Amino acid sequence: MGIDDLSVFAARDVYLDYDFEEVTFRWDHRARTVHVKFYGADESAELVPADSRLYNDAILYGREISREEYEKGFPRR
Repeated sequence: MGIDDLSVFAARDVYLDYDFEEVTFRWDHRARTVHVKFYGADESAELVPADSRLYNDAILYGREISREEYEKGFPRR
């Protein structure tokens, strides 16, 4: 799947789910920062570098989710 049109990252916040690694990401387009939230956990206080392998795999192979799905989170399997 992945994100086909990368221009969305300049226009709005983007929420990604990468279930293969049980992780979600939040791209804040105003602050230009990446946040991470693993399944069953709260959002990490540490920011993710934009060149992170895991984040880029989520862009390529994950799926876009809603803000509500990101905030609710997913349970660990």
